[in-house]
Amino acid sequence: MSSHHFVKEGQEPALIIANGEACSNELLGQLLEWSPFIVVLDGAMNRVADLGIKIDVLLGDFDSRSDGLDFVSNHMNIEIVHTPDQNKTDLQKGIEFLIERGYSAVNILWATGKRADHNLSNITDIVRFKHLINIVIHDDYSKIYVIPTTFKKWYAKDTPISLMPVGEVLGISTSGLLYNMENETLILGYKTSSSNQVAQDGFIQIQHKEGNLLLMECKDID
Repeated sequence: MSSHHFVKEGQEPALIIANGEACSNELLGQLLEWSPFIVVLDGAMNRVADLGIKIDVLLGDFDSRSDGLDFVSNHMNIEIVHTPDQNKTDLQKGIEFLIERGYSAVNILWATGKRADHNLSNITDIVRFKHLINIVIHDDYSKIYVIPTTFKKWYAKDTPISLMPVGEVLGISTSGLLYNMENETLILGYKTSSSNQVAQDGFIQIQHKEGNLLLMECKDID
């Protein structure tokens, strides 16, 4: 499997491959098709090397992984970025690296599905960097991103939609969903809106007055 680099760098989202559960080859291939710049975090480097993907940057602290680092350095023409700061996760450092390179959007793969603490940290990083870069986390069952105070998008009938607040989100109103809200408040740990669905083919609209609201497009089957 290999990616193509036909799009002009900076015009399409970059791609970060983290070190969580691997996704299907189909999803990986779809995102590689439109990603001109690919960053792999060091914890995943051996798994990615086995896939034969052309990557641009290998990034991380490389603690106790010198053998793998030497292997990748000798076999792939990539940039090695050493980021030893232990106060940040490798994913956070990867996102900051792309911001410094001028990217405005990034898709992230392999960021969920293993350790629960890593899952929560990776997902909430969407909010941490929302004013600097647009982040979408993908896996085989979910697509996760933060939405603006007014959000409108076309969906097919019965598409599962979940709204998850990061902290408290005020004044949420929706239309086009099976179970709509009117000026409601969601609070993480107390009240969320999980497993709602689109009422019919067409546009849904979600508005909120204050807070950070994640939209999760999820599915239960392959």
